Amino acid sequence: MTHLFGKAGLLVAALALTACDQLNTAGVGVQDRTVALGLRAQQDVTVPFSGSWRIVEYPSWVRVSKSAGTGAVTLSVAAVRQDATPVAADQAQLSGVIRVAWTTGSGADAKNGTALWAVTAQQYELTGRLSAPAAVTGADVVTSAPGPAAVTPEARGVIVKYRAGLNAQSAQGGSGTLRADVRGRERLRAAGLSVQRHTPLGERSAALDVADVKGALAALRADPDVEYAVPNAVLRTQATNTQALAAPVTPTDQFAPLQWAYPLLGYGAVWRDMEAGAYSRAVTVAVIDTGVRFDHPDLAGALWGPGEGAMDVITDTSNGDGTGADTDPTDPSVPGRTTGSHGTHVTGIVAARWGQNSGVCAGCSPSGVVGAAYKANVKVLPVRVIDAGGNATEADVTQGIRYAAGLPVTLDGVTYRSPHPAQVINLSLGGAISAADAQPMCDAIAEARAAGSLVVAAAGNGYGTVPYYPAACDGAVAVGSVTLSGASAPMHSAFSNAYPQVQLAAPGGADPGSGATFNGGTFNGAPFPDMILSTGWNYVKDAPNYEAEVGTSQASPQVAALAALLLSKGVTTGPEDTLARLRGTATDLGAAGRDDRFGFGMINAAAALNAPQVSNGLGVRVQSSRGLSFQPALDSTGAFRAFLGEGTYQVVAGSDVNGNGVYGESSEKRDERAVTLSEAAPRVALGDLSPR
Repeated sequence: MTHLFGKAGLLVAALALTACDQLNTAGVGVQDRTVALGLRAQQDVTVPFSGSWRIVEYPSWVRVSKSAGTGAVTLSVAAVRQDATPVAADQAQLSGVIRVAWTTGSGADAKNGTALWAVTAQQYELTGRLSAPAAVTGADVVTSAPGPAAVTPEARGVIVKYRAGLNAQSAQGGSGTLRADVRGRERLRAAGLSVQRHTPLGERSAALDVADVKGALAALRADPDVEYAVPNAVLRTQATNTQALAAPVTPTDQFAPLQWAYPLLGYGAVWRDMEAGAYSRAVTVAVIDTGVRFDHPDLAGALWGPGEGAMDVITDTSNGDGTGADTDPTDPSVPGRTTGSHGTHVTGIVAARWGQNSGVCAGCSPSGVVGAAYKANVKVLPVRVIDAGGNATEADVTQGIRYAAGLPVTLDGVTYRSPHPAQVINLSLGGAISAADAQPMCDAIAEARAAGSLVVAAAGNGYGTVPYYPAACDGAVAVGSVTLSGASAPMHSAFSNAYPQVQLAAPGGADPGSGATFNGGTFNGAPFPDMILSTGWNYVKDAPNYEAEVGTSQASPQVAALAALLLSKGVTTGPEDTLARLRGTATDLGAAGRDDRFGFGMINAAAALNAPQVSNGLGVRVQSSRGLSFQPALDSTGAFRAFLGEGTYQVVAGSDVNGNGVYGESSEKRDERAVTLSEAAPRVALGDLSPR
């Protein structure tokens, strides 16, 4: 007993010492501790201390109100849970470490140290269940409720069975072993009925094919030797009839499997739709950019060339090609140039040809990549406004816009007018200039719009909220970028500027520093990054190649290409109804309705073009108003439990008919709920979500 009491006393002493350490009395360093937020958004921390201190490290999802000071450590620790929520939303608690460096005393008496504060936070919880009630049609199901009389099923003759122990007695007399088929047939013939076919079904029964089923039943049932006579009812398979699915078109070009943006937009269904030949109206897309490499084999036949309307509007003879404005917008090779051809890359997104390339250079891919246009009657008009150094003046961009729209422009005293005015103009360029300074470009865009051109422009890669021009001009369609998230729905690209003029979003890829490889492809055995692959040019070798790039420069031509296809198929006829169709069929991402990150949403090619259904899956997607996407797992009953951070979320349960894996888009069944999780509402149960 004494020994046990002694151990207990030591334990009490140890606890008391720990408590004293947490008080941090004067002259003692900052001690290790735990900051448990629980479900709180933030917690105030006050630690008595004499000396100086500094927060040197903390988790990415933690915010501290003060990073350094002297005397008592007084600060607030807050959790931004979304910053650490995994895509699967399956982590119930977040944890990390705050590292505090401290110094007390001075000179020879100075003491230094580091304290580790363990910080934890419980995630908020969202539950629900995807419920897909059966919807079956048919006429052979009844309930206990009274209803109209049942319709007699279709029958092909009758089945008759004779009683046991009978000897056969034909109509002509005689006896012997019972032959039900013979006796039944003779009975019906005596009644004036013709039997087309008779089949024994056993020793005492037979099937008799007869046109007058009602008369045959009456004649047979009048025979006292008949045990029963019934219609030979026609039965059918009881599988629910479903609409046959079209097979999506999958390109066979060498690098097409790495072009993840097209499947994401539902192009497998669109390209199947093109096989029918409806995309016959001629459409020109002007790519106002660096010019293009006409000698790239994957662009053969896809361009209006020199003498056909292609134009270099740069009047400065130091632009890289050694000449001023002319009708050859070839993106030139200059000494020391190592960057690829931006205009060639953008052009390939719209119109890179399918199948084998002709005249392929040694070592070049025999088939390369594909463009959105496939078999549609769409051509690109190259207009060069960016010089070999990657720079463009506002004056040249203004002239390029006007020329592309079919308006006359005068360059070096010569007036030019395009023989192929563009119904769609793409501007994968811009800058953070003021609205006042951008007025010449905005005026040109207004003129182009009035002339019948839809002007699409990159929203900018500034990682912020500053409007970029010309995208922010009133008449332009500013396009932001999305990228793969690992969830069913994409998310906002970190670099893509978000501001009120953004109207649409399209795949532009992930921040190169993220290392994201959600597309799942590999290139030479290594994971392929979530970048946009298209045609390019190797200026070191002066040869065609294929380049992976990211940016709103890559998102903008995705929108321009779809606009061209709408016009080529005849779904729309001009800039106004084309833009309305793009916006009306877009997949709403992020906050409900239009928002600064996505505009009206990510374009949906399959929905916009009324492409055929190529899949019939069901699923759930969860997206935050910050542009992040999450994919909670569904159990065998369709239930899900998502551990999420604070914020507003759109939860969409729906079908996927275009094969892109994004559930509940335009023209798809959906059930959408908005929910806000917070310290005040840490747990929300949505109940059943039933797409209809």
